[in-house]
Amino acid sequence: MDISHIDYVLPDELIAQTPIEPRDSARLLVDAADEIEHRQVSDIIEYLRAGDVLVVNHTRVLPARLKLKRRTGGAVEVLLLEERDADQMQWEALVRPGGKLSLGEELIDSTGDVMLRIGDRTQAGDTFFVQFVARTHEEAMQKIMDTGEMPLPPYITTALADQSRYQTVFAHDQKSSAAPTAGLHFTPELLARIREAGVEICEVELVVGLDTFKPISVENPLDHVIHTESYRVPADTIDACKRARESGGRVIAIGTTATRALESAATFGELQGRTNLFITPGYQWKVVDMMMTNFHMPRTTLLLMVESFIGVKWRAIYSEAIEQRYRMLSFGDAMLLYRGTNVSS
Repeated sequence: MDISHIDYVLPDELIAQTPIEPRDSARLLVDAADEIEHRQVSDIIEYLRAGDVLVVNHTRVLPARLKLKRRTGGAVEVLLLEERDADQMQWEALVRPGGKLSLGEELIDSTGDVMLRIGDRTQAGDTFFVQFVARTHEEAMQKIMDTGEMPLPPYITTALADQSRYQTVFAHDQKSSAAPTAGLHFTPELLARIREAGVEICEVELVVGLDTFKPISVENPLDHVIHTESYRVPADTIDACKRARESGGRVIAIGTTATRALESAATFGELQGRTNLFITPGYQWKVVDMMMTNFHMPRTTLLLMVESFIGVKWRAIYSEAIEQRYRMLSFGDAMLLYRGTNVSS
């Protein structure tokens, strides 16, 4: 496999710059049995049935982009990816530019106060450990809340008028550096209708990290080293999934992050921890039967996951979406996929 296998031409004008209102009026491309159907997210209830389980990722986005300065005056942007040690107030972060920063160097905020110190590079080499300069964890978190900006992806260049539109309506536990974007389409009213239809809604947590938005840079995508992400699957959630499948119901994961959390728990036999699960073609699916997801950037691990789920017909689906002028990426439209019958469960 080479990188062209997961590449496609994404027209710039189709990259959604603002979220659509209301949330559930976004278009929904449904990969039905023998044809593609064009619906709205509010229609998803027509594809669900009593006894199904719908699983969402409840992680909440942190205002994780910090614009700081070196003591020499040079600007530095720090994107907090994940808290690694709460007691030490240590985070993993993407730092730009990071090439000239020295170990222990202090970065200051707009008032001239020291915000954090630069630590070692992580094992992956493209991120740093950083440590906040604060008396308590609560004080460090308050600095983030007071100073940070919502970490919209770099392809979104339009200012977000309502910061809550980059949060799902079921979000809690503020930890992530990006939103689980498929979940952005749900409203409280749609969730209520889904429950009324006899579908159980369960939660997982996967702290969205670097690989959500980082393109693959190696020639063979299978050689890509995936970053680990923290996940937690409550026992009640995994039990509900087992009951549903045993009784003829289905597990519908909302987004690739919910999918990765569920499959990590099943693959590793651990309900929480750090996952380096890299879902590629040939992966043996264990939990998820259907997946609702947004459209993804070319050359990303998420396209490999989609191909693993539905096969190479993802190309025909993306071509149809582009021809039909679907809105793409984080604030864009969504698709509902059924796991390929040729994939082992």
